[in-house]
Amino acid sequence: MKEAGSLIRLRKPPSVTAWSSTVGQKEAEGPLGDCFDIAEPDSRFGQETWEQAESELQRRTLHRLLEKARISAEDVSCLFAGDLINQCTSSTYALRHLDIPYYGIFGACSTFAEGIQLAAAMVSGMELPRCAVLTSSHFSSAERQFRFPLAYGGQRTPNAQWTCTAAGAVLLAPEGAPPYIRGICAGRIRDLGITDASNMGAAMAPAAADTIARYLSATRTRPADYDAIVTGDLGIVGSRLLIRLMDQNGYELRGVHQDCGIMMFDRNRQDTHAGGSGCGCSASIICGYFLPRLQSGALHNILYAATGALLSPLSSLQGESVPGICHAVAIHGEER
Repeated sequence: MKEAGSLIRLRKPPSVTAWSSTVGQKEAEGPLGDCFDIAEPDSRFGQETWEQAESELQRRTLHRLLEKARISAEDVSCLFAGDLINQCTSSTYALRHLDIPYYGIFGACSTFAEGIQLAAAMVSGMELPRCAVLTSSHFSSAERQFRFPLAYGGQRTPNAQWTCTAAGAVLLAPEGAPPYIRGICAGRIRDLGITDASNMGAAMAPAAADTIARYLSATRTRPADYDAIVTGDLGIVGSRLLIRLMDQNGYELRGVHQDCGIMMFDRNRQDTHAGGSGCGCSASIICGYFLPRLQSGALHNILYAATGALLSPLSSLQGESVPGICHAVAIHGEER
């Protein structure tokens, strides 16, 4: 690996050898509904509680990944997994029946990109044969933890985002067909003092601007050099703010920027306010929409910059602000 500050260029770009995605009914009814491997109409996934449902969501997504890769759980060197629930509960209970070495990770909605970074470093630097990444979110389990029980019927503010019921998983290997992970850029915490826990887009946008600008500067590239610069999940409010912040840094993102929170739902037909969010939002869209297009050659290179609002119920109750983070991954259709 070759490092320049927080940018790491991988000398042996890992191959994304397989991927899988699962979504709930509302996500399946959105513009990208046909892209996902599994669309489950039962939001409880056959379980008794919402938290158990999210664990089942992860299990199904991982099993589909293994099926597509034509391997068993014993063939996975290690697995990075995370979710929004305290102490990564959904991930832990989803994976406890497997003997895969497990790293529980948390980066809020940036968790999938964080996991890809760690897995890519393991595969490229440590030469592990196979590393997997798995993240999820569930609307009902997240609402219960971060906001109000569903029966409360609380009103959502216009800048609030809808936590997606979704999951995504990838398998990385040292060699294989495209796509490839060519570079990674670790995020830095950025906090502009946003205290409205519903306004996550505004809290995360500064971190997205910081990471994207640092990556472009370090690689001496411009936004126009990419087929897409994909954020997840700034939503409508955060995406508008990101465009303005990047303008101030001298980068024109219009025309190349796409946000998974905006892509997931039809803003005119589905009542999701500022768009989608959650660990599973960008994970499912990267796996369901972008990776197949990179594999086919319809796209050649994207910069995936996943954002996270690093708040907790405890920090909100204490009146703390909402710090933001953004981890970036360069995914290419060619190895070099």
